[in-house]
Amino acid sequence: MSTGPRATATTVLVVDDHRSFAELMLGALEAAGGFRCLGSATTAEEAVRLAAELRPAVLVTDIAMPGTDGLEACRRVRASSPETAVAVVTAHQGGEWVARAARAGASAFIPKGGPLSELVALLREARPGPMRVAPSALPSDPHATGTRSGLTPRQLEVLGYLALGLEPKSIAAVMGISVHTCRGYLKTVYAALHASSRITALNRARELELV
Repeated sequence: MSTGPRATATTVLVVDDHRSFAELMLGALEAAGGFRCLGSATTAEEAVRLAAELRPAVLVTDIAMPGTDGLEACRRVRASSPETAVAVVTAHQGGEWVARAARAGASAFIPKGGPLSELVALLREARPGPMRVAPSALPSDPHATGTRSGLTPRQLEVLGYLALGLEPKSIAAVMGISVHTCRGYLKTVYAALHASSRITALNRARELELV
């Protein structure tokens, strides 16, 4: 039986330059149960200091903040508090932001406009390591589309990142796999879609409403 902090409640520190948003998130997490909120910060510098002092299980940060942005805060927190998972909750969209968050060491990428249930579920599961991307950030839902395509959820996840514009190296970084493994997934996706190129695969995927 686990005796660490995850056995009781997930400790959370929220970082957002809009204090009202941070307070709303803290209130929503406490209402959801299973979280113990340690407070909030409005700047990256304050977030790094508080993370080192309080050692939260999860630090939730926006990207856009005055001065040092949330991705740099993520890098610094991961360096100084490696046991803390960093979840990026942001209005920024697109493959480049997903890839940048993964390179910064984030454990989760969650759109601000996504459902609260999705946010809560991903924060409960956040751990240092490969980044999980919220389904609402992807152009397809692997669980909803798998039966129509014959592709596995993992292959559909790769397809979703491909549709976001990520290259194999970035897809591999996001998924926590090797580039070689990523290319293997892409080959099976292309074969299943009877495609010989990225463009053909994406066009075929759109015809099948997979992305």
